Amino acid sequence: MRNDDETDVGTGVENRAGDENVPVRFDTKIAVLLREDLESWQRLNVTAFLVSGLGTVSPEVIGEPYTDADGTAYLPMFRQPVLVFEGTKEMLTAAHGRALSRSLPRAVFTSDLFSTGNDRDNRAAVRAVRKDQLDLVGMSIYGPRNAVDKVLRGARMHP
Repeated sequence: MRNDDETDVGTGVENRAGDENVPVRFDTKIAVLLREDLESWQRLNVTAFLVSGLGTVSPEVIGEPYTDADGTAYLPMFRQPVLVFEGTKEMLTAAHGRALSRSLPRAVFTSDLFSTGNDRDNRAAVRAVRKDQLDLVGMSIYGPRNAVDKVLRGARMHP
């Protein structure tokens, strides 16, 4: 029998047994860290690209499909919020190293990707640079809340 604070195994959701009015609190976190010097359009583009692959490697982050009152079906989305942070180039590099050391699922976006026009060239641009030399402009990570918080140490919420 579960106690009232037990996490649903494998779901990353803390569920207070029997009370649907209690807010759901996730024991995992989806986060995007953006370099603070990006233009507005770049921030949006980078964020969208960075989170796009997460559901393919961590399917538990995807919720159920949506339907409206007319029965029109809509695609499922993440089941939890995506938190967006910003920081300096140096902070992004440090966070990247911490994410790697913790083996957290992650995606990267480098400055080179702004000048490519397709997936093949994007992957080639990243592959051409060693991990400690990547000119990162953004990174997404997913994992236990405390691990993600440690990776993001020093970053601030995006305004």
